[in-house]
Order: sequence, then structure tokens, then C-alpha cells
Amino acid sequence: MAQNQEQIFSEAQRSRLKTILIVEDDLDIGEVLTQAILQETPHRAILAADGFTALNIVSKTKPDLFILDYQLPRMNGIELYDQLHKKEELKHIPAMMISARLPQQELRQRQLLGMNKPLDLDDFFNAIERLLA
Repeated sequence: MAQNQEQIFSEAQRSRLKTILIVEDDLDIGEVLTQAILQETPHRAILAADGFTALNIVSKTKPDLFILDYQLPRMNGIELYDQLHKKEELKHIPAMMISARLPQQELRQRQLLGMNKPLDLDDFFNAIERLLA
């Protein structure tokens, strides 16, 4: 009986476990965000250093949330967001843009949540939970 209860609990945990794709070219910041999510939330975090890597990841794994740096090399966060949301299977996935300089008009047009760096981690975690709810 105890083993069955453990299995049910484990399945319930997995159903709550969401995958968050973080796209951040500053690997130090990306690692801090990834570790913070892994330690402070029940979710998985995957880190990509640029938009092209992110597009490759989503061809194999379907995240539940995108956290995109705006200032990425070769393809900025808005361009990446547009590429991701062109794909039918990714259209409904929420996203958050992070940057020291957020493109406010672009965010409003896409109804995207923006957070300024440096991030307040409590606000960051609250935003993640709201977007995943």
C-alpha cells in the first residue's frame, strides 16, 4: 500500500513539474537563473545560449514556459519569440522577456511580460508561477 501511495505521489509531482527554457547568452546569469529555478521551484530548467540553440531544443522538447533575454547574439529575444510562436505546437506557450533594456513597444504589441535586469528573484519566481498557472 505504501509503495502505491508513493507511486501516486510521484506521478502527481511529475504532472506539476514544468519545463522552462531559459535563453540567455551570459552564461553566468543563465546558470544563476537555472540553479535558482531548480532549487526554489518544482520545475525543470533548460539553458540555451542563443536563439538557434533554443530552436534546436524545441524541436526535441516542448517547454511549458520561455524565459528569453532580449539582447541575444544574431537573433534578439523578440525575433526568437516570433520564430517560436510561428510554430503551431508552441503558439500557446507563455513567455517572459528579461533585459537591462526592454523594448516596451514590442512587448506591448505581443502582450509579453517584461522584467528588468537585475532581477528581483521573488518577483521572478512569482512571475513564473503566474505564467505557468
